[in-house]
Amino acid sequence: MRLIFGLAAVAALGGVASAQTFTGTGSGARAFEQLDDKLPTPNVFRAATGEPGPAYWQQQADYVIDVSLDEDRKRITGSETILYTNNSPHTLRYLWVQLDQNRFAVGSLARMSETSATSGSRRSGGSSSDRLAYGTLARQNALKDGDHGFKIEAVLDRRGRELDHTIVDTHMRIDLPEPLRSGDTFELDIDWTFNIIDESVVGGRGGYECFPTGEAPDNQDKDCIYFLAQWFPRMTAFSDYEGWHNKAFLGRGEFTLEFGNYDVSITVPADHIVASTGELQNPNDVLTAEQRDRLEDAKDSSNPIFIVTPEEAAENEKEGTDNRRTWRFKADNVRDFAWSSSRKFIWDAQGFEQEWENAEYQSVMAMSFYPNEAEPIWSKYSTESVIHTMEVYSKFSFPYPYPTAISVNAWERGGMEYPMITFNGYRPNTEDAPDGEITYSRGIKYGLIGVIIHEIGHIYFPMTVNSDERQWTWMDEGLNTFLEYVAELEWEEKYPAFGGEVNLLDYITGYMTSTNQVPIMTQSDSILQFGPNAYSKPAASLVVLRETVLGRELFDAAFREYSRRWAFKRPTPADFFRSMEETSGVDLDWFFRGWYYTTDHVDIAIADIREYRISTQDPDIESEFEREEHSETHPEPLAVKRNREEGIRTRLQRRRNQLSDFYTEQDRFEPTNKDRNDYKKFLEGLDTAERAIFDRAQEEDPFVYFMDFRNVGGLVMPIPLLITYEGGEEEFMMIPAEIWRRDAEGVTKLFITDKAIASVQIDPYHEIADADKNNNSFPRKVTRSRFDLYRSSGSSNNQMADALVELDEGEKGEAAEGEDVPLTDEPREEDQPAATENEEDAGDGEDEAEENDDEGASDDEDR
Repeated sequence: MRLIFGLAAVAALGGVASAQTFTGTGSGARAFEQLDDKLPTPNVFRAATGEPGPAYWQQQADYVIDVSLDEDRKRITGSETILYTNNSPHTLRYLWVQLDQNRFAVGSLARMSETSATSGSRRSGGSSSDRLAYGTLARQNALKDGDHGFKIEAVLDRRGRELDHTIVDTHMRIDLPEPLRSGDTFELDIDWTFNIIDESVVGGRGGYECFPTGEAPDNQDKDCIYFLAQWFPRMTAFSDYEGWHNKAFLGRGEFTLEFGNYDVSITVPADHIVASTGELQNPNDVLTAEQRDRLEDAKDSSNPIFIVTPEEAAENEKEGTDNRRTWRFKADNVRDFAWSSSRKFIWDAQGFEQEWENAEYQSVMAMSFYPNEAEPIWSKYSTESVIHTMEVYSKFSFPYPYPTAISVNAWERGGMEYPMITFNGYRPNTEDAPDGEITYSRGIKYGLIGVIIHEIGHIYFPMTVNSDERQWTWMDEGLNTFLEYVAELEWEEKYPAFGGEVNLLDYITGYMTSTNQVPIMTQSDSILQFGPNAYSKPAASLVVLRETVLGRELFDAAFREYSRRWAFKRPTPADFFRSMEETSGVDLDWFFRGWYYTTDHVDIAIADIREYRISTQDPDIESEFEREEHSETHPEPLAVKRNREEGIRTRLQRRRNQLSDFYTEQDRFEPTNKDRNDYKKFLEGLDTAERAIFDRAQEEDPFVYFMDFRNVGGLVMPIPLLITYEGGEEEFMMIPAEIWRRDAEGVTKLFITDKAIASVQIDPYHEIADADKNNNSFPRKVTRSRFDLYRSSGSSNNQMADALVELDEGEKGEAAEGEDVPLTDEPREEDQPAATENEEDAGDGEDEAEENDDEGASDDEDR
C-alpha cells in the first residue's frame, strides 16, 4: 500500500525525543547484546540460519468464483467453491474465513473503536481538537445510509449440506462435520452479497469512484470506475508461529493469506473493460478482433500500444447498454485476487522481456487502465513505470513471477497492491491553469511514478514473499519502500523521493527525533505516525545497512538470498534478521536491536580533540618546548602589561644587586645536570625492542590525537569520519559501530598521523541519518542560512467592512473539501457579546495526511 505524507507533517510531530535505551553502566554490552532474547527459538519449521526448516509447511486454498457486478445498485453478488488443503501437522476441527467487508458494517470492531481523530478521515489522519470536517460528516452519513458488510447467503459442504458457522466481526468460523487430518482436503461453497462502498467518501482498499457526466453532473451512476479488493470470503491464514491468524481487520493491518489457484468469472455490463489478477481465458468473447490484434502486437512492441484508445473510451462512455458480459481469468499460485471494471477505461500494454534464465515467464505483459481524465500523464508514465519496477526489483530478488503486471487508475492519490494488479492514484487537473488547460504539477508527476513503482513492487513483497502485515507492517511496506527508493534513483538521479528532496536519510531525522514514536516492531494497528514508522524509517535503515554498514556487495547478495528463500512462503522478522546476518557473515544484532526495537535516533557528536607529540625526554630539547607551551597557555597578566605601560618599575628592577639570586638569573625551565642524568638512565633502561620503537618515534615525529565521540541520540552506528589535514589533503575513514561495544554513550579514539589535522567532520556525505549536523565538526562550523525580514501583521473582525463585501457568484453552501462544519456549544450568536476587536481566528492546520503536490513523490501516509 502506498501512503501520502508531506515533510511539514513530520516537522510538526513534536520536540526532540530524549529517551535513550543504551545508557549507564553496561550500555555498550546492552547495545551489542545478541537478539536471542527477542527472537523465537529456531525449530524444524524455521531454522537458525533464517531459512525455512526441513519441516516447513503452509496451507493451500484454491478458489472457483462466479461474481456479478450490479451497476445500478452498486452491489456485488458472488458464489465460490474453496478447496482447502491441510498441509500442517495438525488436525483441524474448524476453519476460519476472512470477511474484510464487515469492517464497514454497523457495530464492527473497526467502526466502534474509531476515535474522534480517525472516525471521519478516509486517510486515517485527523485532529485531536474538537472539530467536524465536511468530509468527516459525509463519511459518517455514507456509512449510516448504506447497509455494508458481507451478507452470507449460504455455507455448504460439497454435498450441499449446511455447515455450522459463526461470524465474529471480520472472521467466520466454520465447524467441520468431521476433523480434517494432516494431508487431507475439504471443499466448501459460500454464497454472498455486499454493497460496494463509495471509496471517494468512505475510504477503503476497494470500492467505486464516479465522475460527473456532461450536462448532468449529478447523474454519476453510469460513469464510474469499480475496483474490487477484499471482495470475497477468503481463507484465514494458519501458520506454524501463530496458528489461526484471526486478529480482526481494523483497516490498517492489511493481511496475510494462503497461496492457491484461482478460476474467476466476472460478469459486468457489456461495455465495460475488466482488468484483473490472472490471465484472460476468453478474449474472443469479450474483445473485438482489432483489440486482440493490438494485444498481440503489444507483446513485441518497444513502446506501449493502445488496446482501447482514448477516443474509443470516450465513445464507449456515451453509448451505455443493458447487456452483460462475462470475463474469465485464471491465476496460479497467488495469495489474493482483485479486479477493476469500467466503461471509461483506456487500455495500453507493452511486453517486457525478462533477462533472467530462471524466469518462469520470459515475457510479461505490462498494462495500464485509466480514464481520459488521467491523460496525458498516464499514457506517458504508467506502463513505463511498471516495466522499470520489474527491471530493478528483479535484480534484488527474483524474476517477476507472473504473466501480467497491471496499473489501474482507481482514485485520487495513494495506491494499493494485489497479485498482478495494482490500484494507483494521481491525475492532472484543469484548475491551476487559465482557460481550463490540462496541467499537472511536479508532485503529481513524481507521485504517479512513485506510487506505481511502490505498488508494482508490492507484487514482490508481500504478494510473493508472503509476510504478515497484520502484525509487522514494515516487513513489506518498509522493505518495499527501500526498493522503491532504489528504483526511483535508477529512474532519475535527482528524483525528489522524500519531501521534495533526494536523500531519504536527511528526511527521516525529523521523525526519528520526534516524541510521539513507537518502535518499528509495534503491531500494525497500534503504530503511531504510521507512514514514517512503517515505511520511511525501515527503508532508511536498509539504506544505511546497504550503503554504510555492509556495503553493496554483501547486502545485495544477502537480500537476494532472503528473497529467494522466502518466495511463495511466509517469513517472520526473525527469518529476515537471521538470513541477512547469516548470508552477509556480519553480526547485525546491534543494528536490528537499535533500529527496530527502540526509538533512539542517530546523533553522534565530536566532543573534543587533543593533539600531542611524542617527547624526546631529552631535557635540553624538551625545556624549550615546555617554555613555549607555558607561554602559550599562560599569557602575561593584563596588570603586568599595564604596569609596564605606565612606567612602573618593579622592586627587583630597582634593586637587582641587592635582590638577585640563583632563581632570578635562571628560569624554571632550564635543565639541570640531574635532569640530564635522569635522561641517560631512561635510555639505558629501555630494552632492545623498546629502544627501537623509541628511536623510530623520534625519527618520524608523528602527531598523536585523542578524539572524544559522544552518542547523543542513543542509537549506536558506525562513524563516517572525514579528516582534513593542514595543507588541504583529505582522508575519509569508516569507524565501525563496534567501537561502542563497551560504552554506548561515549568513546575516545586514538589517531597517529604524520601530518597535522586541521579539522574533522562526522558523516560528511549524510549516510547514517545523523539528526544534528551542528555537533559533527571540529572546530565548529558557522551555520549559514537566510531569512526574511520580519513584518508584523494582524487581522480583525470588522463586521461593518465585511457587510460591504459583494456576494460571490456561485452556488450557496458549497464547501471546499477539508473545510469544517460550524460547531458550537454556546448560545446563539445574537445572544453573545461582541467579539473583541482584532481577535484572530485560531483555525486548525491541515491534517498530517494531506499531500503537498509540490513536494516529492515518495511521501507516504495512510490511505
